[in-house]
Parts: sequence; C-alpha cells; structure tokens
Amino acid sequence: MGKVEVAYATPEEQVILTVPYTANLTARDAIEASDILERFPAIDLSNNAIGIFSKPCKLDTELRDGDRVEIYRPLIADPKEVRRKRAAAGKVTKKGARSSNEKI
Repeated sequence: MGKVEVAYATPEEQVILTVPYTANLTARDAIEASDILERFPAIDLSNNAIGIFSKPCKLDTELRDGDRVEIYRPLIADPKEVRRKRAAAGKVTKKGARSSNEKI
C-alpha cells in the first residue's frame, strides 16, 4: 500500500505525517486525514498556500503515491521590501557581497 506525507513547520518544530495513499486522493483529503489541522489550529486552508514538493498546487490537486503535501505559513515580511530597505540603509548582505570601498 502506498503513502503520502503532509508537512508543516513552525519556527519551533517541523512535522511530517504519513497518510495512506488511495486512488483519487486530493491534497485536501490528505491534509484532513492527517489530523494536522487539529494539531495546528492556526492553519487556515483558505489563507495558507500549499504545494507538492515545493511546487504550488491547489487543494483539489490529485496526489500520486509518495507525494509530500506542504502547508506554507504566510510570510512575515516581503523579501523584496526587506532587500530594498537594506540597500537604502547602505547595509551589505553577508553572502559574498563587498562594500563599495573594499579593495579587491
């Protein structure tokens, strides 16, 4: 018998639950069967985005054996806006960036 996984993470913990795979199983079916909604009442399927192996999908997407349904939390800050503010403040990113006065 096959299986699918349902994954959700908070800053404190990551949970991956296994659900038996059946024909015509949808992402919504898997989420509801996993009981993750009871464990994390903050999950609101009308607001939280979901995906299968990091690719966005809809709740009515049919799953395949071995799929992992991921429930995403809303972003706290828009990454583009954070970069704009950092650039405006003249701060340098840590990943391989150099300041304008640094010699090569």
